[in-house]
Amino acid sequence: MSSPGMREASSPLQLCRVMLPDDANIMGTVHGGIILKMIEEAGSIVGTRHCNTQNGDRCLAALVRVEKTEFLSPVFIGEVVHVSAVITYTSKHSLEVQVKVIAENILTGAKKLANKAALWYVPCSLQNVDKITEVPPIKYASAEQEEEGRKRYEAQKVERLETKARVEEAIPPPPNPEDAPKERYTVGFSQSSLIHLVGPSDCTLDDFVYGGVTMKLMDEVAGIVAARHCNTNIVTASVDAINFHRKIKKGCVVTVTGRLTFVSNRSMEIEVLVDADPLVEKEKGKYRAVSAFFTFISLDKENKPLNVPPLKIEGEEEQRRFEEGKARYLQSKAKRLAEKERQQ
Repeated sequence: MSSPGMREASSPLQLCRVMLPDDANIMGTVHGGIILKMIEEAGSIVGTRHCNTQNGDRCLAALVRVEKTEFLSPVFIGEVVHVSAVITYTSKHSLEVQVKVIAENILTGAKKLANKAALWYVPCSLQNVDKITEVPPIKYASAEQEEEGRKRYEAQKVERLETKARVEEAIPPPPNPEDAPKERYTVGFSQSSLIHLVGPSDCTLDDFVYGGVTMKLMDEVAGIVAARHCNTNIVTASVDAINFHRKIKKGCVVTVTGRLTFVSNRSMEIEVLVDADPLVEKEKGKYRAVSAFFTFISLDKENKPLNVPPLKIEGEEEQRRFEEGKARYLQSKAKRLAEKERQQ
């Protein structure tokens, strides 16, 4: 029986818009970062609405993690993207939102599942952004559904802590164009960085960056790395868990850096790290804000997969990252095969 004060899970939020030329690459394929941004917008709205259904501090749902998400089908200019988001689990101070993305060809009526993702949010008080408010609990259809949600909650909490401890290493700056050119297909050759000054349009009501804005920048950098490595059309295939370690405030300069860690015959894993440097509050210093692994594939002019040039490894550190990436690749491949067998 449900406890007093529990609320029904909110109805799915529906967002939709047509994909425009500004959303896509030169081949007409919509950037993965655009889809990620729409996913986060939907999750933030449904999460913020739910957390403000109780009395007390008004709050905004702040993104802390995006679980591994697969880009199941490419989206093209002119298609209408439908994003639905629903809350599927709540703990005392966090909530899980599951999102599905459907792409519709409005000329033929054909629809396809383009993406699905799970995001975790915490409600931050508008009066004191460092204060995490309590999340109103939801009702579950069954005890099993609640237990599965609790397991997902515990797992992501552990992984967030492990990732935070692992990503503190500094990334060296990308090669200076005036320096001697790096050999093709090395990590140094394709490593790229993007510098962005956080302005008001990037931020929520409490002057912190939207998670979707950060994810879009990360996808852009990862795409540059992938394109430099294989010199072909590329698309985002999947994103490993995106962890938001610390908030980024208006006025910060963010440096988004991507580097290849692993390459298989048909895919490239790119580590993307986001560092924030406050322009005004200099005593706080530069800090690591977000981290993730993006996977890209290379495509020909008919959008069919191409083989990817092998990565040339230089040094023990690159070899270590390559082996770790290979382990993630094999684990992900095994999960996909197991899921395919279950569906059959």
